[in-house]
Amino acid sequence: MVTDRISAFDVVLPNPIPYKGAVLTALSLFWFDFLKDVVPNHLISTDVDSYPAPLESYRDQLEGRSMLVVRADVFPIECVARGYLVGSGWKEYQQTGEVCGVKLPVGLRESDKLPEPIFTPATKAETGHDINISEREMADRIGEDVTRELKELTLMLYSRASEFADSRGIIIADTKFEFGVNDGKVILVDEALTPDSSRFWPKESYQPGRGQQSFDKQYLRDYLETVTWDKQPPGPNLPETVVARTSEKYLEAYRLLTGRTIKGSGIRSQESGFRLAAPES
Repeated sequence: MVTDRISAFDVVLPNPIPYKGAVLTALSLFWFDFLKDVVPNHLISTDVDSYPAPLESYRDQLEGRSMLVVRADVFPIECVARGYLVGSGWKEYQQTGEVCGVKLPVGLRESDKLPEPIFTPATKAETGHDINISEREMADRIGEDVTRELKELTLMLYSRASEFADSRGIIIADTKFEFGVNDGKVILVDEALTPDSSRFWPKESYQPGRGQQSFDKQYLRDYLETVTWDKQPPGPNLPETVVARTSEKYLEAYRLLTGRTIKGSGIRSQESGFRLAAPES
């Protein structure tokens, strides 16, 4: 189940973001269907009527923001694909000219498109930040053959999704996938290509050499950088305008990518010039 709670800098903030859980669920479902010919996924059903009987009393909480999935042995690796130089990749490149052991051309700027997408795995941390590792380190942890397969799947999924998103006016700068094994086969698990696991940039305003506008929670992080907070729990309360604008960014990403809207999401912030009103998901 996906709630409307949101975290930043590894701290869960006190304010929920309206429709966040619904957007992450619906967008993952969209991508699971769109990419199912590349790799199978863990989805069984989103019909609460098909869930185990003890969950019936939680219908109101589960409907529209949950999935019934198969059990899988999940690889302890975040499989990251990067098409643009941003975030921790940009910081590492400035220091070493590499990202996770991948040598990149000299002279790249922040947010530059890479000559080709690269695979940059990370460890899955129980607490704190995930840690970027090299492909070699990944192979030492889970094996050469599996590493090769997950890298190929990651880049294939990213390429297919990026091409589609580009046609809808969104750049997917980078994204992370998680994989597991069920019945001897590698499957896609967790969420996929959402604003929480990806950087979505509006194509029309993209300009390399600086940070970009985004449809993900970077907007929220940027706001938090302007307030006095040591990035330790508890997180600060968010102004209503920041909550509303963050919600709109999630909803707009979903609308642009899928052509659909989330039921009931007619909210408008003072900052934005568009209104998201939507009868059906």
